[in-house]
Amino acid sequence: MDKQTLFENIQKKSSFLCVGLDTDLSKIPSHLLKEEDPIFEFNKQIIDHTADYAVAYKPNIAFYEAMGPKGWESLQKTLEYIPKEIFTIADAKRGDIGNTSKLYAKAFFEQMDFDSITVAPYMGKDSVSPFLEFDEKWVILLALTSNEGSKDFQVLDTDGGKPLFQQVLEKSQEWGTDGNLMYVVGATRGEKIAEVRKYAPHHFFLVPGVGAQGGSLEEVAKYGMNSTCGLLVNSSRGIIYASAEKDFGVKAGEEAFKLQKEMAKLLEEYCK
Repeated sequence: MDKQTLFENIQKKSSFLCVGLDTDLSKIPSHLLKEEDPIFEFNKQIIDHTADYAVAYKPNIAFYEAMGPKGWESLQKTLEYIPKEIFTIADAKRGDIGNTSKLYAKAFFEQMDFDSITVAPYMGKDSVSPFLEFDEKWVILLALTSNEGSKDFQVLDTDGGKPLFQQVLEKSQEWGTDGNLMYVVGATRGEKIAEVRKYAPHHFFLVPGVGAQGGSLEEVAKYGMNSTCGLLVNSSRGIIYASAEKDFGVKAGEEAFKLQKEMAKLLEEYCK
């Protein structure tokens, strides 16, 4: 999916919502456990009730890898079930030496046909470039995350006096463009979003941390939105675990609808 198509979908739905499919067998409604594939059945109902409001879905690959071969089957079925016009993100956080990254890219882009993948930049250009060689596929590079441990490295000053996350933003733009490179920017760091936007004015940000993690959607839009929206805001637990009963799909849809309504107002206010 190219950037213009993604923006058109955002405009069409008046939404920049990404639904995180962090599906945990221990948290899904118990009545699903009798199904042949409980994970897929859960995801299917979540998608059925949220697809009108979401422009992206983001399966966290760890939740599927942890189940072995059966988990990979559930993931593939989920991916095939997502409507083709909705952007898909493999939240895999890969990043290794060049020949290994090339195989990761083939796995997620050719075999599974995801639109994008999250990538860790620590090993530098040769670990990221193989993912950027695929047409209309995206790298979503970790830039400034919202976990506690992000303070260990990401905000440390480098020899040039710049924090490491700024160096990542600036250097990586030599490798890709705003048409194939996005950045992960945590929503719980509201005061930092404007700073990150300064260094990447035209790129899309994938923003986790809204909802269960306490991030403010208003702040994210105020400081992070640009003329093509430039945001995919992820909500996982707040949507998919809105209910543990048989109405879980309906409740997920209601939570997604609430976010979409708020996003519609923010798009009107800040997407200029």
